[in-house]
Amino acid sequence: MKFVFNHFNINVLNLEKSIEFYEKALGLKEVRRKEAADGSYVLVYMGDGETGFTIELTWLRDREEAYDLGDEEFHLAFVTDNYEEAYKKHSEMGCICYENTAMGIYFINDPDGYWLEVIPPRK
Repeated sequence: MKFVFNHFNINVLNLEKSIEFYEKALGLKEVRRKEAADGSYVLVYMGDGETGFTIELTWLRDREEAYDLGDEEFHLAFVTDNYEEAYKKHSEMGCICYENTAMGIYFINDPDGYWLEVIPPRK
């Protein structure tokens, strides 16, 4: 029996703002969308165009309060082919929330406060 990664869900309060962030910060593009017939939810799947893995942005019509993200102990990690350029871009966007220079990594926050790790290519 084999299992393959498919997607990871993130609940968002402002779908358009989140889509814009993931496009600008990480170069992800919308690859699929599902909308409830009654308008109660929208699912937008963002992908990198290279792997089949997607981030599912879930917007719920009746949700108004921020999501409880716990102690921010979970995160997604992205490898970039140009760490210095990515760092500069994220600095300019003002979304870097934590740096670990000893490990050579940093984290950015999305509009809902989720942490996303940025890693340079490992040799």
